[in-house]
Parts: sequence; C-alpha cells; structure tokens
Amino acid sequence: MSTNFVNGTAPRALPLVGHAIPLMRRPVEFLDSLPAYGDLVEIRLGPTRAYVPCHPELLRQVLMEDRVFDKGGPLFDRLRDIVGNGLGSCPHRDHRRQRRLLQPAFHRARLQHYADVMEQESTVLTESWQEGQVIDAFPVLYGFALRTATRTLFTAHVDDGDVETIQRSFETALGGLFQRMFLPRAWQRLPLPANRRYQQALDHLHGRVDRIIADYRRGGQNHGDLLSMLMSARDEDGGATLNDDEVHDQVITMLFGGSETVAANLTWTLYLMSRHPEAARKVHEETDAVLEGRPAGWSDLPELPFTNRMITESLRLYPPAWLYTRITASQVELAGRRLEPGTTLVISPPVVHRQASVHADPTDFSPDRWLPDRTADLPRGSFATFGAGARKCIGDAYALAEATLALATIANRWQVECDPGTDVRPSTLATVMHPRRLHLRLARRTTKTARHNARRGPS
Repeated sequence: MSTNFVNGTAPRALPLVGHAIPLMRRPVEFLDSLPAYGDLVEIRLGPTRAYVPCHPELLRQVLMEDRVFDKGGPLFDRLRDIVGNGLGSCPHRDHRRQRRLLQPAFHRARLQHYADVMEQESTVLTESWQEGQVIDAFPVLYGFALRTATRTLFTAHVDDGDVETIQRSFETALGGLFQRMFLPRAWQRLPLPANRRYQQALDHLHGRVDRIIADYRRGGQNHGDLLSMLMSARDEDGGATLNDDEVHDQVITMLFGGSETVAANLTWTLYLMSRHPEAARKVHEETDAVLEGRPAGWSDLPELPFTNRMITESLRLYPPAWLYTRITASQVELAGRRLEPGTTLVISPPVVHRQASVHADPTDFSPDRWLPDRTADLPRGSFATFGAGARKCIGDAYALAEATLALATIANRWQVECDPGTDVRPSTLATVMHPRRLHLRLARRTTKTARHNARRGPS
C-alpha cells in the first residue's frame, strides 16, 4: 500500500548560512523539529538546498538505493580530505570492488581474533582506574577505542607514540570538519591559523600511516592483522589487489570508523547507566553472573543479552553518525518531489529514531524495547544507526562486540555516577554525537567472587 508523503520546508533559514546556526548550536533540537514540517523536509546547508528524509520508509529508500543516492554532498566532500576514497566515503562506482576485497577481514572468525584485543584493552583500561577517580569519559574512551582499532589493524611497528600522534591528528582534523562544510573552498585555502592546524594534522596523520604501510611492505611478513589482510586481499578471480594508496585510504577509514563512534556509544551508555539505576542494576547482575570478576571475552557475548540491549538502546537515542549526506546521481522522485541530479540529501537517524509514530515513548530509555518479541512490528527503516543495504557499515558487528565487551568489563568492576561539571549537551561541530563533558566518578564494585575470595583469605 502506497504512502501519501508530505513535503515541507524548515523555517528561518538565514541568507548565506541557511540553517547552519541551529545545526551547530542545538543540533538535536533542530533535527527533532523537522518531522513537524513533513516526511521530506527542505533545509539549507549554507547556500545549498538539501532534503531530510523524516519518514522511515523514505530513509530506508535513500539508504538502500545507493546507485541513485550516492555518497557525496558537502560533508563527504570535506571528509574525503581526511579518509580519502575509502570504503565509507567512496562513490558507488568503486564501492562493490572495495567491499568484496574487505569483507573477509570482517568474517566471524576474524572478529573472534579481534575480540582478544578488545578484551586486553578493556582490562588495561579498567585496571588503570582508581577508587574515587573522576574521568572525562569521552576522551578516555576515545583513547581506548583508538588503541583497540590500531592494534587490530597493526600488530607491528606501532607504539604508544604512534597512537597519540594519530589521536591528536584526528581530533584536530575532525574538530573542524563541520565548520568546513559551511565554508567556501576559497576560504579554506587562506593561510589562517585554523587552516594551517588542519593541514598539519592531515600531514601528520597521512605521513604516519604511509610509513607504517611502507614498513609492512619491506618486511613482507603476514602479521595476521587487518593491515596484512588488506595488503594481501585479491579480487574473486585472484587478480588485482589494493595498491598502497587504496590500502592507505582503507586504514584511515577504519581508524576513523572504529574509534570515535565506539567511544561515543560507550560514553552515552555509561551516562544512561548513571541516570537509570534499575538498568544499571540489571547490567551489574548479568555481568556478575557471567564474568565473576574477570574481563569479558568473545565467548561471553551470547550470555550478555541485557548488556547488548543497553548498547542498542543507546545507539537509538544517540547514534554517533548523527548527520551525513548523499547526492543524487540521476533524476529521481522521492516523496512525490522530483530531485534533479546533484541534489543533496541529509541523512540523520535521530530524526526517525525519536518519533512517536516509529518508537513507543521515543525519548524514554528502555533497553527492553529490543527484546525479540517487541521488535517484530517495527517499520523498516526504524533503526538506521549502521545504515542499510549494500552500504551498511561493514564494521557493525565489530563495533557492537567491542562496545558490549567493554561495557560488561567496566560494569563488572566499576560503578559510575555523574560528577559536578558534567554537560551532556551534544558537542557542537562534532563529527560524531558525544557529550560536551561527561565527568564520571568511579566506585569500585565488589563482585560475589571477590567477596567469596576475601572471606576465604589467601590460599
């Protein structure tokens, strides 16, 4: 049965900047307001006219029809400065080949290997904390996620200094990404301090990755890591491999996709635990029963269903990739509106995730809404955190495994509560949605196993 979609226009666009100000200052509120104007809503990104699918069917159509709604638009044009032509940013003409070459690196058997790194890094993180310590959650968890991504990519030639260089470069480059989306190219080429910092960050990031790839080439050894798989990957006919430029772009893409997004998800989930004692109690009980004080590993994932639902509900409320763009490759009709080639569409999962017509009590935090018997009637397109179709995130299972294992290990060992100075408004101009400041005070938990061992005394 066809749906009669409503077209609309967001009000109060300003000359030259369009809706840049509300998008930068109060992005969630602005996006939440759009469904009131229609199912497909016109906004302005600077002088560019863009359209936001606000209905789950329209959102799914745009995500599924990747030949027509191709990667592109002002955000991806700027993002390619950082990640190049990697899997997450390349146009349709390059995507199928890249996906075939990279898919074996994310098969289940490989994920189990990566989970060993996740477990080790979760252990290092939680053992570094002290009773009563206050942490700024996002930077701490960003460091954890980047170290994990780096160690799954490279098992050789990478030390803590490399990780710190990569992290600082990403922070500087990504910190200015949304600003650059609204500025003309000519402005970005001026010798301004912000432009120089941005270019220096890119030079450091790309230079370090190039040196690591060159070291791998010279060594000629298979280290069993992601980079080794990328360098040996071949087309189905055993022919062409990725050249060094292509390997470089995939490495940058994976470091980007496997760090900030996971850190943002874990940050929001810990915040939600601190605000919902009953949900926190269930996580603690589940991890106590399954882990008994040890870190979570791959084999524990099936035994942590509530912890996994916590992660999923956090992703619904606060999807890290909160805004990205597509561009029409040909003329197409969407919601009864004819879109010419080169038209920009803005994809924003929160617009759909937070609608009462899609999810019951959409602003409530309810992990059990993801119980299997409660998801059967959800409309297609109701959960778009990882995209959909051929361009669905290749690392979705990786990200979910890492977040679940990390949360389980943290929750089994520590209790968290918000400390004064916390500001959970989404950070302005951030590539991923994360709180401005989430200060968490840590209190060490005593699990049943630890209490039992304490009573027994030393053996």
